[in-house]
Amino acid sequence: MGQARAYLLASLAAFYLITLATPQVTAYITDELETMWGSSRVVDDSIALSLNRGMTSAFRSKKTYLFGRIDIDIKLVPGNSAGTVTTFYTMTEGSWNFHNEIDIEFLGNSSGDPYTMHTNLYARGKGSREKGYRLPFDPTQDFHTYSIIWSQQSIQILADNKLLRHIKNKESTGGAPYPNFQPMRVYCTIWDADDWATQGGRVKTDWSLAPFTAYFRNFKATSCSPNQGSKMCGQELDDAQKQQVQEVDANSKIYDYCADPKRRIGSTEECKSQ
Repeated sequence: MGQARAYLLASLAAFYLITLATPQVTAYITDELETMWGSSRVVDDSIALSLNRGMTSAFRSKKTYLFGRIDIDIKLVPGNSAGTVTTFYTMTEGSWNFHNEIDIEFLGNSSGDPYTMHTNLYARGKGSREKGYRLPFDPTQDFHTYSIIWSQQSIQILADNKLLRHIKNKESTGGAPYPNFQPMRVYCTIWDADDWATQGGRVKTDWSLAPFTAYFRNFKATSCSPNQGSKMCGQELDDAQKQQVQEVDANSKIYDYCADPKRRIGSTEECKSQ
C-alpha cells in the first residue's frame, strides 16, 4: 500500500511540472473540473479515467473548499478489476506531513465478487482511521451518487444519499486531529495497487484486460459556512440517519479501525458515538 501510494503522490508532483504543457478539454463538465494526466477524457456528459500498465489518470476540482457537500456520480470498472483502485477524495495542498484528506476508495475485485468501499481520514498528517464496506448494489452496472459532507462538527460519507459513515469532531475531548482550518481540493483517480487492494494483494491485476475505465459525472460542490446550521451542513443526525448507520454497521461494514488496536490513534474517546 505504501509503495502504491508513493507512486500516486509522485504522479501528483509531476502534474505540476507538466500542467502548462497539457491541453485542457473544453466542455461544460470541465467548468469546475480539470483533467490532470493519463487517459482522462470527456465522453458525452462524463469524464472517463482509464488505467493502463504504468499509466494512471486523474482529474481534480478547479476550486478548493473549506467545508461543504461534494457529490459525484461514479460508474466503476466492470468485470475483473482486481488490483485497481478508483478514488474520490478531498485533500489539502502543501506539506504532506500536515495534510488533511477525506478518502473514498473503491477496491477492485475478481469477476463476480462485490466491490469494497474503503474510507479513511487524515488530519495534520495522521491517518489510519479506515473503515470498509461492501456496497449493497453493483456499482459497475450504472452510475451511483457518492457524497462527502464536511463541517466543523463532523464528516458524513454517503452512497445514493444513504449515510454509511459519520465521523464526529472529537479533537477537543481527546480524540484524533480533525480537519478544521485548511481548504481542500477534490480529486478523482484510478491507479494500480495490486500489492494490497484485492484480497490483501493475493489477487493481481490482469493487464491483458486493460484499459480499466471508470466514469464520473454530475459533480456538484456546495459550500457550507462554518456557522451554517442547515441539515445539509448541520451534522447532528436525526433518528432515521442513526438507524441507517446502525444497519450499515450490522450488514455491510467489513473493517473498522476502532476494533483494531494496532491501527487506532487518539484515545478511546475517538471511537465513541461515531
